[in-house]
Amino acid sequence: MNEDNVRINSFKAWVLAARPKTLTGAAVPVLVGTALALNNAGGAIRVLPVVLCFLFAFIMQIDANFVNDYFDFIHGNDDETRLGPKRACAQGWITIGAMKKGLVLTTILACVVGLPLVWYGGSEMILIGLLCVTFCFLYTTSLSYMGLGDLLVLLFFGIIPVSMTYFLAMPVGSQAITWQVLLASLACGFVIDALLLVNNYRDIDNDRKAGKMTFVVRVGKRNAELAYLFVGITACMLGLVHLFYGNILAFFLPFLYLIIHVYTWREMVKISQGKQLNAVLGKTARNMFVYGVLVSIGLLL
Repeated sequence: MNEDNVRINSFKAWVLAARPKTLTGAAVPVLVGTALALNNAGGAIRVLPVVLCFLFAFIMQIDANFVNDYFDFIHGNDDETRLGPKRACAQGWITIGAMKKGLVLTTILACVVGLPLVWYGGSEMILIGLLCVTFCFLYTTSLSYMGLGDLLVLLFFGIIPVSMTYFLAMPVGSQAITWQVLLASLACGFVIDALLLVNNYRDIDNDRKAGKMTFVVRVGKRNAELAYLFVGITACMLGLVHLFYGNILAFFLPFLYLIIHVYTWREMVKISQGKQLNAVLGKTARNMFVYGVLVSIGLLL
């Protein structure tokens, strides 16, 4: 979407603030969890909770983007030295008061959409939902400054969404979380963590200056480059579990993802710094989606 001539608090401004390109990170875990359920239930899954999981994931991702936009701006992190994509508050597209109302509304909407899942998964779903909302705020306001972002990605973009989507989609009595589901969810988390790694790799100097001790700041650029390569390889190797469950293609197809992941890694290392890394960020988001589709196809075939 063209970022020129954006009117304050307009529909276009809110769409830009929602950062549609980041929604692949919300979709992929639910996609993988659904494919696992379809595979293990022979296609006889519960459709409505899957739809609700997708909606909840999308809204929570948008909510996280609003929270990030709002708090980074009021903390002064989105200044003229920022290298990442433009932010709505910093650009003046959305006023601070409007963004505050927007993140409150999206939080409430996510809770409303997620509440019916209690019918399918029991009262434990309330706790899961509260954890998602709480850590959505804690990540931006404190935990990202402590270098815990990557761990949160493994939990909230891997283990929790994949496992819970599978659990809610499966017929009653067949909802046990198997090793296949657990390791597949962990693999999904590693794939999505590549996005956070390249984001923090680009911002290492600004983060260090702001006292934001991300994993990349702690280990340095060279080790961060190796970590980016590592998460893609590890995700594919965790796919070995699919072989033990008779899903041969679910193991082999993701190696097509690994090829483009390695090419993206090489581009990241070559560029090393500056706004050009935003192109690597976009390609990493594409790679995540490719991974989700390939694993899902492998499970369904």
